Amino acid sequence: MEVIFLGTGTSQGIPMIACDCAVCTSADPRNRRSRCCIHVVMDGLHIQVDASSEFRLRCVEERIDWIDFFILSHGHADHITGMDDLRRFCDLHGGEALKVYSTDEGISRVLAIYPYAILERPIVKGYAAFKLEPMPEKLELPQGTIESTLLPHGGINVLGLVFTERSSGKKFTYYTDCSRVPSAAVELARGSDVVVLDGLRPTPHPSHMTIGEATAMAAEIGAPLSYLTHLTHLTDHAEVEAGLPPSVRVAYDGLRLKL
Repeated sequence: MEVIFLGTGTSQGIPMIACDCAVCTSADPRNRRSRCCIHVVMDGLHIQVDASSEFRLRCVEERIDWIDFFILSHGHADHITGMDDLRRFCDLHGGEALKVYSTDEGISRVLAIYPYAILERPIVKGYAAFKLEPMPEKLELPQGTIESTLLPHGGINVLGLVFTERSSGKKFTYYTDCSRVPSAAVELARGSDVVVLDGLRPTPHPSHMTIGEATAMAAEIGAPLSYLTHLTHLTDHAEVEAGLPPSVRVAYDGLRLKL
């Protein structure tokens, strides 16, 4: 299994507009963060989770040239606004609609923002087309399984995802954009080789975990390695990572994990 971090930042991105703080002006490339999304390859199956505003640019930079299907964790702007650029993958599928899994909230947001794309085939070549499906609790595939759980994020629930590759047995958990991880989600994540957790910033936020809360949750889940994502400009990569336990790291755009 391979996981590619296309984006690890918040809705504002880093550097932020009109900000000259130490992180936004940092020369460390790990402090340059586009909005949160990942690409997972499981026994050759390519799954894209979320599409940020920079999605097209990040696909070009990281050479993402195929997507089998798409999962939208939730309908907030920093996760959905790049979906129109999925049009290229519809072309690569021979003009077929791309399957999109999400929650009821996520599906309603896609319907509101992309009504022109809810078709079996694009209107014309080069346009997007989406086939919307509710994300099941367990998606069984020849290449493995993707299990889902709901995580609280402000007034909505977000999809937490657990990938298990059939050939290797490797298990990867992705829990972004959440204020806490309920007990059922903790149990689902147990046994993971790598866990990714929302660790927004050092200070409290009503709909995200802090770095301290995410670090404590990583210890509770007990994976050998955990990464923090959805980071603000209050997080200097080197400085924060130096203060974390050895089993917890700070994710960055372009990070590639091979499990």
